[in-house]
Amino acid sequence: MGRLFVTGLGGHLGSELGRRARGAGWDLAGIAGSAEVDVRDAAAVHRVVAAARPDVVVHTAYRQGDASVNVEGTRAVAAAAVAAGARLVHISSDVVFPGAGTRALTEDDEPHPVTPYGASKLAAERLCPPDALIVRTSLIFGGPQPGAQERMALDAADGVRDVTFFTDELRCPIEVGDLAAAVLELASSEAVGPLHVAGADVLSRLDFARLVCARHGRDPEMLRGGPAGPDRPKHLVLDSTRARALLRVRLRGAREVLAA
Repeated sequence: MGRLFVTGLGGHLGSELGRRARGAGWDLAGIAGSAEVDVRDAAAVHRVVAAARPDVVVHTAYRQGDASVNVEGTRAVAAAAVAAGARLVHISSDVVFPGAGTRALTEDDEPHPVTPYGASKLAAERLCPPDALIVRTSLIFGGPQPGAQERMALDAADGVRDVTFFTDELRCPIEVGDLAAAVLELASSEAVGPLHVAGADVLSRLDFARLVCARHGRDPEMLRGGPAGPDRPKHLVLDSTRARALLRVRLRGAREVLAA
């Protein structure tokens, strides 16, 4: 398949990418976490990427509350990929949009984030070279162990955390294995620019959390719902029509996955 380099190899998506890449015959290298290499360290990133001589670099590393990781890390990874002559696949987010409309968002819609995290993800997108593929996705769940989105719901149901799950914030959650399989397919494609890759179901944060709880044997009625504040995006529904036309893997909805 070629040589693949993954940043965030120790993370939720990165570890699933690594597992599937090895099984698919990729020669895999990467950065597992900041203790190994800080992605903001341009010289260190250049050194490890150059040593791996990748055909494709998939950049999954990010930090929710640290814009410098999201922006400067992407700057360093993008520069290293260009220097190595590698294709860059950058993982971005639905929160680059304001979420103020009522229809599904396509790749032709203008991003305009309303949160600091969204602003950092859009800034990172704009640091990618013109021939990069930018995969915008939504809430990632599933895998061998519950991810952050699921853990929040389970902790709330267990009384460990006090959380209000938004009833008016709509997303398209995607199972981590579906997303990883899609990214690996797209890594070998000629697709460039932004591409929306999200799950088939449109769910509020509360509805998604209740599905997670039911799947894991908790009482969904233990969860508390309420409206999001005025400073949050609400209608973050990604239209993944273009991606579905390119992919063999099926981008399932959370209802189907969590009922299985």
